[in-house]
Amino acid sequence: MTTPLFLLRCFEIGIGVKDLDELTIGLILDVWRERANDSVEYRKVATQEDFDKL
Repeated sequence: MTTPLFLLRCFEIGIGVKDLDELTIGLILDVWRERANDSVEYRKVATQEDFDKL
């Protein structure tokens, strides 16, 4: 990933240049990836009971 592309990803998720000192590249990429998953419709959403079975 190039620097301009990274900065574009930051601005897409609302992270300004001043915030970059406090965040890691990995965290920013995780937030960007999760934003892309926001529009995904899941067939089943796990409940507390499902987690308890694990």
